[in-house]
Amino acid sequence: MKRFYITLSAVLAVASFYAQSDADISQDKAVFKQAMIYADADVAINALYDIIAKEGDNSIYKDSLAYLYFSGRKYSSCFMVCADILSKDNKKQNILEMQAISLENMGAIDKAAQAYAKLTIMTNNNYHAYKLGNLYFALKKYDDAYKAVKKALELEDKGTIQVNYRVNQNYTQQVTLLAAIYNLKGLIEFEQEKNDLAKLSFQKAVDLQDDFVLAKENLQAVIDGKKVKKE
Repeated sequence: MKRFYITLSAVLAVASFYAQSDADISQDKAVFKQAMIYADADVAINALYDIIAKEGDNSIYKDSLAYLYFSGRKYSSCFMVCADILSKDNKKQNILEMQAISLENMGAIDKAAQAYAKLTIMTNNNYHAYKLGNLYFALKKYDDAYKAVKKALELEDKGTIQVNYRVNQNYTQQVTLLAAIYNLKGLIEFEQEKNDLAKLSFQKAVDLQDDFVLAKENLQAVIDGKKVKKE
């Protein structure tokens, strides 16, 4: 009888612990929700850490933590959280994309290219292929950049994505993704000393968007035998 009493007491103690734990997590979730309503990222992040600590290593709230770090441009922290998530599930597209962008903003261009290479295979998205081409271009891996651009041109363009180009210190222009891809193609061809092909690519970019300032300047530069502008 004594042994039964001790066992029953232990069960009740464990049940009481989990009930308290569930209540604590519910309160943390309520704090997180309220902090999000009031746009208080610091409080929301603290609440997420409490939730994750109580739920354990597989907590789905790590995704929310990554998003909050990303939106706050805390790229180092975002990268670390994304790496943790992807170590358990490497097929999470949005997490991989945040990791790629974080790496690029951290200046880890080579690792960012690796992430975009995975994304391109995963999504067959021409924007991801374009970004991969851009990163290879920045690394002066022109052959790899050209392959990425050709891949981007093979993939469907939905016409919904625009790319920002800095024309000067005071003016940034939005151009269609397809025009941006052709401008990048021209830049790569110019670096490969294929000026005739570069001229055709810059012309195609201008044909797609006739007010594309940088592509027009690059086209004229090739015609005049001058250097092109990368941005």
